[in-house]
Amino acid sequence: MKYVVRKRNSRDNIIIESNNTLNFFYGTLIGRLFIKILVSSFVTNIIGKYMNSSFSIKRIDKFIKENNININDYVDKNYKSYNDFFIRKIKDSKRPILANKNVLISPCDSKLTVYKINKDLTLKIKDSYYSIDTLIDKKILNEYKDGYACVFRLSTDDYHRYCYIDNGTKSENHYIDGVFHTVQPISLKYYNFYKTNSREWTILNTNNFGEVIDIEIGALGIGRITNHHSEYSFKKGEEKGYFEFGGSTIVLLFKKDTIELDEDIINNSNENIETIVKYGERIGKKC
Repeated sequence: MKYVVRKRNSRDNIIIESNNTLNFFYGTLIGRLFIKILVSSFVTNIIGKYMNSSFSIKRIDKFIKENNININDYVDKNYKSYNDFFIRKIKDSKRPILANKNVLISPCDSKLTVYKINKDLTLKIKDSYYSIDTLIDKKILNEYKDGYACVFRLSTDDYHRYCYIDNGTKSENHYIDGVFHTVQPISLKYYNFYKTNSREWTILNTNNFGEVIDIEIGALGIGRITNHHSEYSFKKGEEKGYFEFGGSTIVLLFKKDTIELDEDIINNSNENIETIVKYGERIGKKC
């Protein structure tokens, strides 16, 4: 499976292919039968224990080499497990936060696609369509008609901590259990991962962008979504939480006439192309 991404303000396409393991699991009948076993809570718990054990340390060096990770960008630490490395903290200087209150920032390192919210509110991700009411109560969504849905897809090589996009307060977290699947695009041919993956959502009452629905979605191999706060007063750029090992997705829903997204992101999304964005980077502004 191939998919296309672009760097900021570039028209050059970057073609990325899913790895052979995912091609087997999601592209063959036998592989899909294995998936039924692998996504069970019993198996994911075993994987989680292994990834949090010292036995998984040997995976770190291989991961760094395969994904060209510049370890000097991260806080120096002796990692106790693969998962300890996966949730590593980056140096503040490597992810500066744009302080201007009118600037909308990305909450994470990811590949971003944006959608205009309509009455049917479906998200197209590559060749699959997902009804947004599988993520959030449709009654709440009525207030977001004609706003924007921003989908931030994190792959395993991305920085897996995420931040608040503005100053404000938040409501309690709502957790919805599910079945873990990979969020890499190859899986979308066979599974609607938004309907089956675990997810956690809250409403952010932001000072400059109104009420924003924030949804974190887990994926295959992720033991949990870790959010630091329940009801809370937050600051722009403050860490909100992190995902454990695996790929993940964050969806932000904005009401009509609250944000103006940057032109390159809009244009890329209209071509079904993801835009590479970084934690704290500008992606738009206040209307």
